[in-house]
Amino acid sequence: MVAPAVTLTHLNRADGSATYTHNDYSIIGAVNGPIEVQRRDELPEEAAIEVNVRPAMGVSTPRERHLETLIHSTLRSIILTRLIPRTLVQITLQVRSLPEEDASAGVNTSLTLLPHLLHTAFLALLSASIPLLTTLTSVLIAIPSSPTTNAFPPLLSPTAIELLRAKPIRSIHVFAFAGDGKLLLNESDGKFSYEEWSEACQMAEDVCCGEDEEEEGGVKLDDGEGAMDVDAQAQGENLEKWLRSVVMRKVEGEQRWKSAT
Repeated sequence: MVAPAVTLTHLNRADGSATYTHNDYSIIGAVNGPIEVQRRDELPEEAAIEVNVRPAMGVSTPRERHLETLIHSTLRSIILTRLIPRTLVQITLQVRSLPEEDASAGVNTSLTLLPHLLHTAFLALLSASIPLLTTLTSVLIAIPSSPTTNAFPPLLSPTAIELLRAKPIRSIHVFAFAGDGKLLLNESDGKFSYEEWSEACQMAEDVCCGEDEEEEGGVKLDDGEGAMDVDAQAQGENLEKWLRSVVMRKVEGEQRWKSAT
């Protein structure tokens, strides 16, 4: 599985930002917050969360509204909203580019985009230092079918080209896990049995939360303008371990002033 490329804290007019590129998907995320919330949206004991998804071309459609709902419910479970009551956390996700084969892969394009949106949103929240309960990782699993309708082995985080070559696809599944292994999101589309879903879920959990004995990759801090670039080879096969390394390097970068005094 090819690792993503990430740049953190590169937008000057946002409290936090991230650009996430993986499998020819590129998304820019910006977070503003905690900021003042309109009185009609104010919650007395916790922060309000607003998610905006903007397509690569054209105006927003019901597809983006559906994605916003899924992302909102997932992020609310990891943001410590009670620590910042009566405020607003605003998350904007701009789809920068999509693979050319995305529309012709014969699958639900909302689900193929969802893991990338979730990772971008989490990294932007991390960049903005929004209080979080845990990390979040997400992965796409696709189950192709043979001419005899028996499913082939699932495809892990496939590219649009791999989906196109594997047509027809019986079902696709998106799973998101917290750092403690709790299942935060489960979205599926297509025809599948419980055994197939269970196998896909176990594969996703192994990738998102499993132990990786390989050496952790690194994160390079840009001394020029404060942006942080994640080494594209750092991810390996363990998304949760990779994200934790990003958290560690970000904290180390923010604490550099202590060693300079």
